[in-house]
Amino acid sequence: MGFCSAVIKAAGAACIVLSMGSASADGVASTSAGASLAFNSALLNAERVHQEGLASLQPERLIKISTPLGRQGVGSGKLITDASTLRALPAATGGPQWRCLAEALYFEARGETVKGQIAVAEVILNRVSSSRFPDTVCGVIKQGTGRKYACQFTYTCDGRPEHISEPGAFDRVGKIARMMLNGAPRKLSGGATFYHTTAVNPRWASKFRRTARHGVHLFYARS
Repeated sequence: MGFCSAVIKAAGAACIVLSMGSASADGVASTSAGASLAFNSALLNAERVHQEGLASLQPERLIKISTPLGRQGVGSGKLITDASTLRALPAATGGPQWRCLAEALYFEARGETVKGQIAVAEVILNRVSSSRFPDTVCGVIKQGTGRKYACQFTYTCDGRPEHISEPGAFDRVGKIARMMLNGAPRKLSGGATFYHTTAVNPRWASKFRRTARHGVHLFYARS
């Protein structure tokens, strides 16, 4: 319900007098004290309804409607790195791109720290932003899948079924995926577009600049 609509509902034609702009100053001055009190009461009631409506919105909806057009997703979200704070947030949802990112974080880094999981998400989103890679989250994650030694993310071509058996872990990475897609600042990976765990030592690692380490994940960017 719009602000003026709420006033109209509460005070009848009082809002029409203001919004049409055709009433004279004398007409307004001649309004009875009782009508003025009723109108002021209507204004206060409309403001209360407006505030209650905002309070009921989900955080991602608030971000969406309060971000100027053309800037959505550019630093518009808040970065949360505390596990207990994330745990207290409501379960996250989203479309195909959110699902792709959440699944990638689950299968690639569900045992990692929150910062490590965020940094892995940053790598994927940094690739989306780069002209060297596909321009969607799902495109980045599935790049090379189905071609021998060409997949970019191991879980997409390791032959194992992609079954989510740890709902608690998926709940957390789902929230991280939602947070990052909402535009949280990417400041934990140092602009990385590559990573690997300490369990492997790929040949390409010596060719790139290491930018960060979180848990068992090492992050790299092109020099």
